[in-house]
Amino acid sequence: MGTFKRGGVWWYEFSFQGQRIRESSRSASRTIAKQAEQVRRRELETGINRIERRERMPLFKLAAEEWLATKRNLSRFTGLHYREYVASLSAEFADRLVCDIRVGDIAKLQQKRQAQGLGNRAVNAEIQVLRQILKHFSLWASLQGRVRFLREPKDTGRAVSHADEARLLEAAGQSRSPALLPRLVLAIDTGLRANEIRQLRHRDLNLAWKDGAIERGWLTVSRSKTEGGQGRTIPLTRQTCAALTLWLSRFPAAPPDGFLFPHHRVGFAGDKREPFLYEVDFNRPGAEWKSAWRAACRGAGVHYRWHDLRHTFVSRLAENPAVSEQTIMALAGHVSKSMLARYSHIRSQAKQAAIEALEADRAAVSQTSSNSADFGDASPQNPPQSPADSHEPRFENPEKALN
Repeated sequence: MGTFKRGGVWWYEFSFQGQRIRESSRSASRTIAKQAEQVRRRELETGINRIERRERMPLFKLAAEEWLATKRNLSRFTGLHYREYVASLSAEFADRLVCDIRVGDIAKLQQKRQAQGLGNRAVNAEIQVLRQILKHFSLWASLQGRVRFLREPKDTGRAVSHADEARLLEAAGQSRSPALLPRLVLAIDTGLRANEIRQLRHRDLNLAWKDGAIERGWLTVSRSKTEGGQGRTIPLTRQTCAALTLWLSRFPAAPPDGFLFPHHRVGFAGDKREPFLYEVDFNRPGAEWKSAWRAACRGAGVHYRWHDLRHTFVSRLAENPAVSEQTIMALAGHVSKSMLARYSHIRSQAKQAAIEALEADRAAVSQTSSNSADFGDASPQNPPQSPADSHEPRFENPEKALN
């Protein structure tokens, strides 16, 4: 057992688990043959003990691309966000090995992103992508419990005031993107999510036209991220009907299966540089409108997220005591627990205001009755009111009164 030379080439031979292993080193060097014997013996020992061979760790930018390649069947926006985070993380850890990232590096990245003005939620989203990359190479377990995610705000959004809404509508009407105004009106008057608006098709609209304008109608949400949101129908406000009348007039030959906001390009013509649409593709949904939305917010002098428009729609419904929670759910679709708690608080305030208004009316009636009694109105010409004529409400069914 050992090494021996045959025909100018060194061989090695040893016994493993009762089996003789005899292989050529394919080298004329005895030293290399001994090293090859050690390597071969170790391969057999790790194999029988089911010890996986550890591959050489790649650079982070290569590791991130390898992880991204495993993500299939993603939605368009999820894939876009993943690519954005992979690009930002690769720029940060470009030429470092993926195994060299430590907890301190992650903490420094969080501080850097906060200094750049990013919110805690956006920073955590980027760290979550980094976490998935490290988990792909079985490296996150050594960091688990030591990486601290930033505390995210628990608020569900901010309702747009009526004054700010008027300023936003004016700014959207002057936007370089003609589609921004109808999208804005749809969002604030129907509560549709951004992706639900993108996926709307002409067949999802049921409209009644009169004299070249939409008089009334409703829409059906054909695609939504939740089961509760998909398939719901929402009546259209007069403001939405007016905005859609102007928008649909641009596409008189739009097919029923075409997207309501199709993919297009915007050009400018004339001395006034008025925008016009060209290269319209009804088979593709329109692109994102974040830049146009931010520009409109700057023009209006306000700061809102696009999702705040949906929050505004639901908040205004919740502020009306006559609107039941079932109706809110039917119009808005799925509502998270945090949002439902916020809206319950709004409804409590609205109900309290309604009761206070009722008490104020009752107090005014009582004061009027008291004054009339002082002046002797209980005369034969003005006899006292019977219980049937009294201003005090009478309820034959107490349960119906509560409703």
